[in-house]
Amino acid sequence: MDGKINVLISEKEIADRVAEMAKELSQEYAGKEVHLICILKGSVFFTCELAKRMEVPVTMDFLTVSSYGAGTESSGVITLKKDLDEPIEGKDVILVEDIIDTGNTLSWVYKNLKERNPASLKLITLLNKPDRRKVKLDVDMTGFVIPDKFVIGYGLDYDQKYRNLPYVGVIE
Repeated sequence: MDGKINVLISEKEIADRVAEMAKELSQEYAGKEVHLICILKGSVFFTCELAKRMEVPVTMDFLTVSSYGAGTESSGVITLKKDLDEPIEGKDVILVEDIIDTGNTLSWVYKNLKERNPASLKLITLLNKPDRRKVKLDVDMTGFVIPDKFVIGYGLDYDQKYRNLPYVGVIE
């Protein structure tokens, strides 16, 4: 994929919003321990930055699911590639996603985790594309609502490239 990358959300805007989200979550979960579930690979940057800024005890686990191949469109087929290492029963869980597009993958993951009987389960995302939603999905907290454009950076990739950009951009 060639082309100029235009910044959609700057590094500073992301840092400021992640700090706000961490503060709000810390207040909500005051006196509790929070178990963050990071959906790999895209959410790792967001999850780590969020965890560093939270003021309550945090544990983490990782889940890998896929609905994309090497293209820019979801295949619609959801595959669990890596399950959690620990049970979540009785834990206050925050499912951390980088971007919600159609909602198909997150809907599947959310239902799967809910069946594991956590004490609570909250869904948060850095980026939300409501115009692309194909299934009803209740998102508890969103960093940024974005237009229907294919975005890269801050964990988001195109064919495993561009994840390391410190901002969210669009290739023109």
